[in-house]
Order: sequence, then C-alpha cells, then structure tokens
Amino acid sequence: MSDMFVTVSTIALGIVVLGSAVMMLASRNVVHAAYWLLALSLGAAGLFAVLQASYLALVQLLVYAGAVAILNIFTIMITLRRREDAIREREFSVPAAALAVVFFGVVAYAVSQGVPASVPAPQTFPGIAEFGAMLFAVDGWALPFEIASLILVVALVGAVWWTKEGDD
Repeated sequence: MSDMFVTVSTIALGIVVLGSAVMMLASRNVVHAAYWLLALSLGAAGLFAVLQASYLALVQLLVYAGAVAILNIFTIMITLRRREDAIREREFSVPAAALAVVFFGVVAYAVSQGVPASVPAPQTFPGIAEFGAMLFAVDGWALPFEIASLILVVALVGAVWWTKEGDD
C-alpha cells in the first residue's frame, strides 16, 4: 500500500472511531448507543487492517463487532419492556467533567513527555500451528477465554431473569 493511502485511511478511520465514540456517549437511546459501539468496533478493525495487523483486525471483527456488540444489542432488546425504557436521562455532572479534563491533561502531558520505545521485530513469526499450540497449551489462553464466555452467558441469563414478569 502506498504511504498516501495509509495516511488518508488512518485519518478517515480515526475520525470514524472518534465520531462513533462521541455519538455512543451522546446518544440518549441505548439501542442507538449499542449500534454506535458496533460502528466503533468496525472502525477499529479497519485501523488494524490498514496497519497490516490482519489477525487483530479479524479478532476485532469476530469478537467485538460480531459477538460483543450483537450480544449487547440482543440483551438490550430482550430487557426492554417499554419503548420509553430505552431513553436515558441527559444529565451533566460538573465533577465528572472536571475529572475528565484533569485525566485528559495528565494523559496529554504523559504522552508529550514520553519517548517512543523502539522494540526490534523478531526474526521469525510463529505460524498458525505454533500459535494454536501456544493458545491451547496448559498455561495458554483457552481457559480464560472459556471463563469469559461463561461470564457473558451468565450475564445474559441474569438479564433475562431480571426482566421476567411476576414474582414466581
């Protein structure tokens, strides 16, 4: 890819990600906020693809855009009893805004004072077989992944139970 294409794509996808994040936070309707979260995940996957991190782009698409955002949307739609429940109050908190400004200042100062680390690239990259062996090893990532999926299922069942009618 040419440098101009990468630059323009990165700027455009960055605007999509930031715009989606702002719209997700500013949306009063929780269903619309979930759709903005989906747009944010798709923009982040596009950023990974432009940066030639195809595995991360695929994981971002499958896990976050494909699973988490859709799970959020289904959970919201299952738990809403009335259409009015989807509308959140728009409240402005002065302490929260002050805390956000202070946090932004600290992060901006840290970024401006930091020196980017230069980490040498490894000589060889693991293939799919080596990656699978590391993933499913005894001390790999399979068990934490399964625990996280069980927690999500329990959360969904809890949300359905919470919204049931009656006290039986």
